[in-house]
Amino acid sequence: MRRVAIVGGGLAGCIVAFRRAAAGDRVTLVEAASRMGGQLWTERTAGFVVEHGAEGFIARSEAVPALAGALGIAGDLVGQETHRSFGFDGAALRELAPGEAAAFLGFQVPRDELGKGIRTFRHGMEQLTETLARALASDERVEVRTSAAVASLARAAGGGFRLALARGAEVDADAVVIATQAAGAAALLGEPARALRDAETLSSVTVSLAYPRAAIEHPLDGTGFVVAAGHQAHGFRACTFTTSKFAERAPAGHVALRLFFRPEPADLERMGDGAWAARAEASLARVL
Repeated sequence: MRRVAIVGGGLAGCIVAFRRAAAGDRVTLVEAASRMGGQLWTERTAGFVVEHGAEGFIARSEAVPALAGALGIAGDLVGQETHRSFGFDGAALRELAPGEAAAFLGFQVPRDELGKGIRTFRHGMEQLTETLARALASDERVEVRTSAAVASLARAAGGGFRLALARGAEVDADAVVIATQAAGAAALLGEPARALRDAETLSSVTVSLAYPRAAIEHPLDGTGFVVAAGHQAHGFRACTFTTSKFAERAPAGHVALRLFFRPEPADLERMGDGAWAARAEASLARVL
């Protein structure tokens, strides 16, 4: 039995902890935030299911359904209600061919995935990490520490590794898995991780809006639309018709939409939630 320390309680960290505990290792998982889940973050409020992170995974994935089966939630996997999508060219919406939406945004999609879309969970993507977290909490081989930032990682004098936590505690382990974002991993690993430290990263802001159905004239008869590169005013890149794409995402008589922006650094410094909501509504008004 090995002592395995895992830094990061997002999806990757939770999966590693789940697998290593199943293999018989003693696992300590440390997460700097107060919640598990990382970039999978679903808010459920007033009948709405709102994603703050990823909204799904590629439909042809075999790994996620297998994990869902092991966790007993395979029955909560759901697919898209529609695969129709649109593009906005600065003047009007037009229907796109399979895979064309990805081309609008500069994504490279394998030919055999074109038009397949994504899948998710009935209660949102965080259902996956919530279920993983409950499984870890009930496993006596696993210790989970939230609000536990790691200050440093070093080799221990007697072999193995030692994690020093920001609040003064220490964790000794035979093996360490770093499951954080690139900048966090680089800070712990130092010079060997120079490539991670220097890796370019881009910010993304998403804004979810909800309306009575009658307030939107467009039929919303698709998954949403992408904005052509030359017409992405204020960084507005795409919009998902959330309630058309997936079932049970809003109470009866309402619709939900999610807008995606590529912000400027100054936007992140000066704009609060109210300003982003106003920008989202103005951007939506240009199209629908």
